[in-house]
Amino acid sequence: MARTNASRILEETTIESGRLEGLAARIETSGDSSSLEVRTPVTDEPIGAIPACTADDVAAAVDRARSAQADWERATVDQRAAILERFGDLVLNHRAELLDVVQLETGKSRQHALEEILDVPLTCSYYAAKGPSILADADRSGAIPLASEATVTYDPVGVVGVISPWNYPLTLAMTDAIPALLAGNAVVCKPDERTPFIALALADLLVAAGLPDGLFQIVTGEGATVGPALIDAVDYVAFTGGTETGRTVAERAGRNLIDCSLELGGKNPMVVLDDADPETAARGAVKGAFTNAGQLCLAPERIYVDDRRYDEFVDAFVGATRRLELGLEFDYGPEVGSLIDGDHLEGVREHVESAVADGASLLSGGRARPDVGPFCYEPTILADVDPDSRVACEETFGPVVSVYPVSGVDEAIERANDSEYGLNASVWTTDRERGRGVAREIDCGTVCVNDPYTVGWAATDAPMGGVGDSGLGRRHGPEGLRRYVDARTIATSRIGPLDAPPGVSPRWFARFMLGLTMVQRRLARWVP
Repeated sequence: MARTNASRILEETTIESGRLEGLAARIETSGDSSSLEVRTPVTDEPIGAIPACTADDVAAAVDRARSAQADWERATVDQRAAILERFGDLVLNHRAELLDVVQLETGKSRQHALEEILDVPLTCSYYAAKGPSILADADRSGAIPLASEATVTYDPVGVVGVISPWNYPLTLAMTDAIPALLAGNAVVCKPDERTPFIALALADLLVAAGLPDGLFQIVTGEGATVGPALIDAVDYVAFTGGTETGRTVAERAGRNLIDCSLELGGKNPMVVLDDADPETAARGAVKGAFTNAGQLCLAPERIYVDDRRYDEFVDAFVGATRRLELGLEFDYGPEVGSLIDGDHLEGVREHVESAVADGASLLSGGRARPDVGPFCYEPTILADVDPDSRVACEETFGPVVSVYPVSGVDEAIERANDSEYGLNASVWTTDRERGRGVAREIDCGTVCVNDPYTVGWAATDAPMGGVGDSGLGRRHGPEGLRRYVDARTIATSRIGPLDAPPGVSPRWFARFMLGLTMVQRRLARWVP
């Protein structure tokens, strides 16, 4: 049989022969499952196949995870943390293969694949260091000082379902799973069917780090089958993906009376103030808009520039964008890689073509590049965009950004907030204090000053998530860990029932309680 381009590419990577087939074989099924072909966007050819799990397969995986969770919950937080720290070490030690698998499945550039690798060990170290104190029992004020006390304990919810997307399949499978595991839960992960092998490779490393068998399960297959079955079986759902699918996830979780966190879409604004340095802001715009070929939920798609800086910024931005190199090399070099598949390419192309048809000016890019790769598209900058066009209102999720002049900071804030989304924004200025003030006025879950997204995402001690149509809940920080536990209050009385003692009339007890309430209110105002 003649070798395909995909097979030649595999030979050039560190991925051993038969490795992908071996990973797929570790998914446990009933035997009745069909298979799904996995294709690489690098050549649009198959690289392997995975089981199309059934609802029964999902239920069985959750049962296995639930059995393993019972012992894991009894381990101390420090014991769990040690395993996750070893996992972080293994991710770094196996980075060559992991980078190759991520690039093979997504077509992204190597430097953007590296961002995923670096994120995981940092998340492991953060939660390993902070988790024990975050999850420690906490003393709280009792009902009556000296007579009672209250303690809050944090218990794992049980089994967490993680539904991860294709655009950051390494980071977004693990950044939700790591705190869930540390909290004492089991995890069942459903990766996107286009990018399953990186999740399977990470599952191998978790076991090598000492994670008990069965505690981290992977189910693969079509979202329409696997997703509902997973939500119906688990105790919590962490979902990353599109807004409309997120609504469906939330509705089903609500019917099951389980909690969920949802990181959804964004139509993110970037605000360039009148005192910004145009070159610095342009460099940030390139980084933000074209990382991972724009397939990033945090990427700016709307840039509002003070008209006193507009021409300088646009010149710098267009010049830097035209210098970007497109390519699909398994090495550091090209800055922009591929879109994920043909359907996604067509959606990006339609956004640009309809904008131009509505009167938009094409400042850079605007073409598919099949000479580079089957789904490559040039980094594209639009101006004079009709505010009612699809590209102005809908998330493109590709290497496309629109630039708008504004008359000042008030108009910039107003237009930045003119969206149903609220995930990420950035403000550019030479006055950082002014930038933080403007950031407070922008309705997004994260706002970065003088950086497009990295300074916010990488702040693992700070919560990250969206408002409006961009989602519910938060990942990272203490909030990202406590979403996976149930808070239990243990309240104790030192004097028996908090009621009138024997021999005390109800009238006198009522007067005493009213007086005590007044004293407690005064103390609450003055005692820190």
